Amino acid sequence: MNIKPVPETELNDGFPDSIPDELPVLALRDTIVYPSTLYPILVGREGSLAAVNQAIESGKMILLVGQKDPELEDPAGKDLYKVGTVAHITQVLRLPNSLIKVLVNGIAPADVKSYNTKNPWLSAKITTREESGKKRISDKLGALIRKTREQFERYVLLHQDLPEEVLTGFDNAANPQQGLYLMASYLDLDLEEKQRFLELNTLESQYKLLLAKVTRELELLVVSSEINEKVQDEIQETQRRFFIQEQIKALQEELDEGDFADPELSKIKEQIAAANMPEEALAKAMEELERLKKTPQMSPEYGVGRNFLDWMTSIPWSESSKDNLDITGVQKFLDNDHFGLEKAKDRILEHIAVLNLVENIKGQILCFVGPPGVGKTSMAKSIANALNRKTVRISLGGVSDEAEIRGHRRTYIGSMPGRIIQGMRKAGPINPVMILDEIDKVGHDFRGDPSSAILEVLDPEQNNTFNDHYLDIDYDLSKVMFIATANVASSIQPALLDRMEIISLPGYLEHDKIEIAKRLLIPKMLKAHGLKKSNVKFYKDGILHMIRNYTSEAGVRTLEQQIAAVCRKIGRIYVQKTAKGEKTDVFKVNEAMVSELLGVPKYRDRAPDRIDKPGSVNGLAWTSTGGAILQIDVAVMEGKANFRLTGQLGDGMKESAQAALTYIRSNARRYGIEPTFFDKHEVHIHIPEGAIPKDGPSAGMAMVLAMLSLITGKRVRHEIAMTGEITLRGEVLAIGGLNEKLLAAQRNKIKKVLIPKDNELDLIEIPAKIKEGLEIVPVMTVDEALEHTFKDKLDTAQKA
Repeated sequence: MNIKPVPETELNDGFPDSIPDELPVLALRDTIVYPSTLYPILVGREGSLAAVNQAIESGKMILLVGQKDPELEDPAGKDLYKVGTVAHITQVLRLPNSLIKVLVNGIAPADVKSYNTKNPWLSAKITTREESGKKRISDKLGALIRKTREQFERYVLLHQDLPEEVLTGFDNAANPQQGLYLMASYLDLDLEEKQRFLELNTLESQYKLLLAKVTRELELLVVSSEINEKVQDEIQETQRRFFIQEQIKALQEELDEGDFADPELSKIKEQIAAANMPEEALAKAMEELERLKKTPQMSPEYGVGRNFLDWMTSIPWSESSKDNLDITGVQKFLDNDHFGLEKAKDRILEHIAVLNLVENIKGQILCFVGPPGVGKTSMAKSIANALNRKTVRISLGGVSDEAEIRGHRRTYIGSMPGRIIQGMRKAGPINPVMILDEIDKVGHDFRGDPSSAILEVLDPEQNNTFNDHYLDIDYDLSKVMFIATANVASSIQPALLDRMEIISLPGYLEHDKIEIAKRLLIPKMLKAHGLKKSNVKFYKDGILHMIRNYTSEAGVRTLEQQIAAVCRKIGRIYVQKTAKGEKTDVFKVNEAMVSELLGVPKYRDRAPDRIDKPGSVNGLAWTSTGGAILQIDVAVMEGKANFRLTGQLGDGMKESAQAALTYIRSNARRYGIEPTFFDKHEVHIHIPEGAIPKDGPSAGMAMVLAMLSLITGKRVRHEIAMTGEITLRGEVLAIGGLNEKLLAAQRNKIKKVLIPKDNELDLIEIPAKIKEGLEIVPVMTVDEALEHTFKDKLDTAQKA
């Protein structure tokens, strides 16, 4: 209900000369009636009806007090506020259903001293307040009143639901107290805030509260008005654009022109014509353009269609870069970029040779497999640069959604092509080198298997019609050279592995790392740290010391970091000496200086034994960092028959040890061993460095010879090492990782290495630098190995 202000002259008409000390109380549920206001109240509760009737009979004066909880049906004195408004009942209208509509005039605020509940109606003893507006107003209060009125006028003018006539009644309210209540009655306040105006005792405190409330409401109105204006402007702009577009369409239809009047669509049409698309792609692009022509720009479909055409016109369809077919120049370029990696270089040179003989060749799919840091990705980039092709790198590590490869269908919001098409757009020509990095780390989950999608990409018989879900047309990838990289080939899906040509990059050997450091890493780091070659000289022993004691890797990434650390420390020393005016000599980076600059070595190889003794044999193990010596120790103790294996061995190595023991027991008489020996003794095989997991069958020959040595008391030559898997008949089978194992033997000053006879052909591909200083002996059986291993030969009679 709206409050109607009443002029002061009317308020006093018919009022009694004095206000009684006790008045009937009318509890108000959801409003507060202020003095100097006229307010209609609908009365229906029994207590309220009794209070109104009593007031009419006793002078028409009543006390209006707000309820603290509007939900209470029969409030007591404790449920009402302590300050209310004395009002005069000016009109009573009786309605059906025992309801009464009462029109009251607020007279003055009153404090409740106590409530009386003895009668059927609630009454209260009160003390009325003296009207503050009749007192002299100070300058400070006058300024506060003026400021409040100014803010209230702005509030009324901005408020859409308040008529300007409100200000007319406001101007007539000369009394500051009356003006206060008048302004408060028009504000959108909750019950507690309205009650607060009655409870404040001074006019100044009331106006301060009123100014704060008016200012807050005014700020909300200003913000709301700005939002409405902005929305209206956007609506008008959209309507204007729509109207213009409709006019253009109407004129176009009237003229019966097939061209595109919209400059934006005309530009797209030109781009489609210039893209030199195949017939299928051209038909689909023009069909989409026609649909876009009839679609309003404000429609969501317009943005989807426009985005599709942007992709269609930005990916390459026929433009290709010219390959560099100078085989000598390419070889020189690759040699300058990378040391070693001959297999990868040879494969690319073969590819260039074929391109010199034929015009077209199907896209090549290579897969570089090797440990981290050996240069797989950088080699792929160098190949692209050597061929004068663009490079696109797609990281597949952690990709588990098939849509990442094939794209999303256009029915989804925010859909886009897969990474293959995105890569082609980034490349530009249709024949780039696309690097599929970390292909062995592709995952799969409920969203599909990306490996299956990559099958189509990497199959030369299928990738000329690769279908991306977003484009939904065939795209030719046959001219792309794909180079995948992986750390472990066994992690790649077999069907995917079958489509790629595997080129193994096993890692760099020590002499390779020294050359790489000299040719590439050291010059690069000196330049990066502002050092001159004339001031810093790296020696071979210093580089080798860094490789052996501060790195443990197949590649050179950590070596590069250690060289950078040496350069930083030298730079610091150089700057400090220069600042002091001291002369700086040439920094000689040898083994001693590396130890001084880099501190305690991070990696320490366990030196093999240098004495001949039984029960200890040097095995050879493959590691991604270049191989290692695997010392195998055997102990035999009296006790119950038992066989114990320690050193964190994997299942493959445990089974190999079991096979070795079975072979010895089955041939015990041949080697002069009592058949009951194993029933009374416990055999324990331990491989040191138990924190490092070990697995594989290639230590079988070393385990057999270590047990035979201890049981027969024969010493093993300390300068010999061996590798080979054994059978239960004592045959020695082929192993892998021979390159790395021979490197480990050379590094540990081993003189003779026993290898399986089946691996003899592999020696052809092993560099001469690795075989240098090693006597490599192929063996077919354990008996052949005995001739080379034991210091003291077994008695021939014992073998009979």
